[in-house]
Amino acid sequence: MNWKRATTAVAMAIPVIGILAFGLTRDPKAIVSPLPGKPAPSFALSVFAPGEGATALNVGDTVRLADHAGQVVVLNFWASWCLQCRDEHRDLSATATEYFDKGVRFYGLLYNDQESFGLRWIQEMGGQTYPSLLDPRTRTAIDYGLYGVPETFFVSRDGRVAYKHIGPISQRQLSQKLDSLLRDGAGAP
Repeated sequence: MNWKRATTAVAMAIPVIGILAFGLTRDPKAIVSPLPGKPAPSFALSVFAPGEGATALNVGDTVRLADHAGQVVVLNFWASWCLQCRDEHRDLSATATEYFDKGVRFYGLLYNDQESFGLRWIQEMGGQTYPSLLDPRTRTAIDYGLYGVPETFFVSRDGRVAYKHIGPISQRQLSQKLDSLLRDGAGAP
């Protein structure tokens, strides 16, 4: 056995093992975002799915984040090809209806998908109470630092990103965060 080679191999393996061990202590869902606490990126996007009832808008209307100053806004990035988006859809629709009279506005933003596929998906899911918007060339998703879908952003009354949720979100999680933002005058994180 060549002790020099063995010692070199062990010396090279120890840092690799250390890095792997450190990685195992990290939560893979904990992706740090620079946005919470900072002003929400502005946008002006077209409605392609109007929503239902009191929350409905007209197809082709333009939604501007700036028009919602003083309101809490929930932005949910989704796609028809996203399986996890199915898990949260019913909860998002129910919560959007529940919080509409409290001044909270929900918008779905179609990510990296075709309008026709999005409309078909909404129909297959039994409808959607809040409007969905087109994000051409995914510019808004890029501005928000989207890692993938689904992701949900909460914009506080003062126009700052208060919270970012990665993955499917439940009605309980939505209600907890919204109640907190509505209690807090400015809605800061």
